[in-house]
Amino acid sequence: MKRIVITRKLPAEAIAALQDNYQVSMWDSEEASAPREWIIEQSKEADALLTMLSDKIDAELLQGASKLKVVANLAVGFDNIDIQEATERGVAVCNTPDVLTETTADLTFALLMGTARRIGEAAQFVKEGKWKSWSPLLLAGGDIYGKTIGIYGMGSIGEAVARRAKGFNMEILYHNRSRKKEAENQLGASYVEFEELLSSSDFIVCLAPLTPETKGAFNADAFSKMKSSAYFINAARGPIVDEDALLKALEEGEIAGAGLDVFTHEPISQDHPLLSLPNVLALPHIGSSSVETRMTMMELCVENIANVLDGKNPKTLVNKEWMK
Repeated sequence: MKRIVITRKLPAEAIAALQDNYQVSMWDSEEASAPREWIIEQSKEADALLTMLSDKIDAELLQGASKLKVVANLAVGFDNIDIQEATERGVAVCNTPDVLTETTADLTFALLMGTARRIGEAAQFVKEGKWKSWSPLLLAGGDIYGKTIGIYGMGSIGEAVARRAKGFNMEILYHNRSRKKEAENQLGASYVEFEELLSSSDFIVCLAPLTPETKGAFNADAFSKMKSSAYFINAARGPIVDEDALLKALEEGEIAGAGLDVFTHEPISQDHPLLSLPNVLALPHIGSSSVETRMTMMELCVENIANVLDGKNPKTLVNKEWMK
């Protein structure tokens, strides 16, 4: 019987189809990541892996997984997987695009709003019993309606965020590796160079994939070009940002605040200096975390695995060279 390894405990109903037809080995914790040693050992006899973004599926692991036919990543991103090595070994790599677009856009815009209006600070202020009276500038934040949003990475999630921004009568700027004419026509978005995006936007929203070109794009020079009243929102990948430069920009008032759903190292340490700043709203990488969306993502991973093991093409293949 073909063997499937799942690196995080998932609901029984999500993987029922796999358990009915295959031998399934699943890490038994929802809270803790499976140790790398466990994944490597389990992979040696696996025909399929259902992985999380936090799992490093690199050459070392793939070289020891001689039976492996498919890796289904429970994420739209796949920078945790060595795509070239997988392709050379005939392993299909699948992700979960599209199904999480709107949910992630919801969270991104909520993070933008929460950061500007100091929602996290205000909620804590009440819970800690600090609300003693009303005052005109009590926890006053920044306006959103009618401001300028700059979207770095105009993929499907970027376009979904732009649609939400349009409802707030925001001017929409974007920078992308290629022009998106349809988005420009439908959403009234304007393509600008990176420097103009930085200098003209009241909100910079990072939604780009992590690539060699985007890694470290938001560095000290980038933050120095932003408005002192601007907010930086990252719902993409942590390494796109130089966190030391972001910390300095926040401490020295180069920018007004930051809303972060992702970090260079996850989970982020409780002692990380960014978490000590009142103008930082930090979330635990929950961009696509609604019950409906996460269940749909799991179902898509299951379907991709079943298709490959049954000799069919998966629905959402990353390495197109693998296509049968």
